[in-house]
Amino acid sequence: MGAWVANLCIVEDDDGTAEAIESYLKRFASEYSYAVSVKRFSGIEQFLENYDSTTDVVFMDINLPDGNGMDAVHRLREMDGRVAVVFITALAQYAVGGYSVNAFDFVVKPVTYEGFLMKLRRLFEHLSSKRKCTFVVTNRQGRWTVNSATLRYVEINRHVVIYHTESGEIIGNGTLGGVMDMLKGLPFALCNRCYLVNLAFVTNISDGEVVVGGDRLLISQPRRREFMRAFNEYLATGGLEK
Repeated sequence: MGAWVANLCIVEDDDGTAEAIESYLKRFASEYSYAVSVKRFSGIEQFLENYDSTTDVVFMDINLPDGNGMDAVHRLREMDGRVAVVFITALAQYAVGGYSVNAFDFVVKPVTYEGFLMKLRRLFEHLSSKRKCTFVVTNRQGRWTVNSATLRYVEINRHVVIYHTESGEIIGNGTLGGVMDMLKGLPFALCNRCYLVNLAFVTNISDGEVVVGGDRLLISQPRRREFMRAFNEYLATGGLEK
């Protein structure tokens, strides 16, 4: 979504299933404005020997010609404890074993787009919530590098943009659309037309207000439903972590 590309791997020996999953991933990316790069592997050894640490998600078949996908992920975890793993299996009971390797989810064959869609939405919300970015703000006092992980909220008033960070305010120029494009894929949501909130800094929501880093910001009625949806999805995908 936005400036980042999700790097995805499919480890599946059945060409039909692998092609279907790849097409579903690309369809989802197109429909929901994400960018994806997809690699396919037909076996465990081929996958592990060529594993790239920039991988975001591995879709792993359970039964492969050269071994068991669950065992393969145990080996993968020795290389990368961060990457999200989604198991592909014909038998739902295999999903229980996924907890031992911290699997994100499982998909039961035959895979359909409709059955895959909700899982993909949850998965990409999770990926988005963990993304961070840095950008430069220039003003008369100089150039300032801002890390989205320290950015509590953005205040926009016409073409004046105030970045409220953990270490203070930085004032620059820009537009709401430009700021939103820059922060796409990150856990930010509008609570009204002037404030773009980092959901990781929300400590309370009540009476039409959201508390962000100690500041109380108004949640406008037109934005309330979408803001609450974004916040609830952020919590559901393992938020509370900047």
